[in-house]
Amino acid sequence: MLAFAGVLAVLLSPAPAPTLVLVNAALLLMVGADIMLAGRVRRLEFTRSGPTSARLGEPVTIVLAVTNTGRRTVRARVRDAWPPSSGAQPRILNVTVPAGQRRFFEVVLRPTRRGDRRPFRITVRSLGPLGLAGRQGRHSAPWTLRVLPPFTSRRHVPAAFARLQEIEGDVTLRGGGQGSEFDSLRDYVPGDDVRMIDWRASARRGAVAVKSFRPEQDRRVVCVLDTGRTSAGRIGDTPRLDHAMDAALLLAAVAARAGDRIGLIAHDTAAQAILPATGGLDLLVRMSAAMALVEPVLAEADHRAIVSSVLRTAGRRSLVVLFTELAPAVIEEGLLPALPALTARHTVLVAAVSDPRVAELSTGRGNVRAVYAAAAAEQTLLRRRQLTGMLRHRGVQVVDAPPATFAAAVTEIYLTLKSTGGL
Repeated sequence: MLAFAGVLAVLLSPAPAPTLVLVNAALLLMVGADIMLAGRVRRLEFTRSGPTSARLGEPVTIVLAVTNTGRRTVRARVRDAWPPSSGAQPRILNVTVPAGQRRFFEVVLRPTRRGDRRPFRITVRSLGPLGLAGRQGRHSAPWTLRVLPPFTSRRHVPAAFARLQEIEGDVTLRGGGQGSEFDSLRDYVPGDDVRMIDWRASARRGAVAVKSFRPEQDRRVVCVLDTGRTSAGRIGDTPRLDHAMDAALLLAAVAARAGDRIGLIAHDTAAQAILPATGGLDLLVRMSAAMALVEPVLAEADHRAIVSSVLRTAGRRSLVVLFTELAPAVIEEGLLPALPALTARHTVLVAAVSDPRVAELSTGRGNVRAVYAAAAAEQTLLRRRQLTGMLRHRGVQVVDAPPATFAAAVTEIYLTLKSTGGL
């Protein structure tokens, strides 16, 4: 606006040349004064505080502290550059920090991808009191936010815990849950299995006593994530791998509550993450942190290497839950040749998430295009049923369920095996 006013002054002046020199000199003088009076960018110090981890989809607030160690007030625009997948807001902060003081500003992150998110740099533009010019510089304030996989199946935890208590006998009328480990002796109640009567104990006590059993504890569960190319396929807006991670977290939460130990292997052509079987209150935190950095690889998974990793990691008999896809290239060409070595030592469960859209397409009959799509969808479903039958014929448990019930179905198989002593 000042420059435009100067243009008008030159046009209306009887002596344009001297007026032009005076206007430019005045502008340069004001710009120079503004630069001299602007707060020094180098005198600012930036630090961060806040959470270092968060689950995908949850907002996270990072506090940016700005300290002015200079002798002038700094009025600046600060651009805090986070990766686009961090969803940082606001991107630009209007900052006013008096000399020798500190101010705090909040940046809210809404990550859209798993993994580590780090800010790139901080760009500061300090303006003078006239707003004509200023100083610009760069700072860094390192921070790492680890975005963990979402635990959307958390809503199934109360029902799974209730089912576990029922198995353990905590809510049954006659006490003593199902299982294969001897727990205690109790008096006979009509309706008890006569095969459970302990005749020696009954003779000593002078009353009919039956054996009470409880589910096995300290068993091993190994969650194996197939991170090959099929895990990158999306069902809706979510990759298959993320559905598998969600189901693994629910299974781990229930198994840890039951007193079992849980391990994790993420593998494609090579191992991306290996977490030995363990328990503890922080199990879900450690599993989530290990899975946060796991990404699909656009290559076929090496199932022989996967089996070798499982055999090396799980020394004792375990329930091996392999999260993969029911596709001919995966099952027939990859898994089946390597399966005997695994089923000889462990109980195996193959878990695959199905696409509800395929089931919808199989019912289409409205026009020629819908009929062709229905035929292709039905062929896909038939092939999945054939692969399921092949696996079950080899003694493998199989879960093939849509995303809404996938995690709960995997956990239900675990609870069934636990109640029948199949672990």
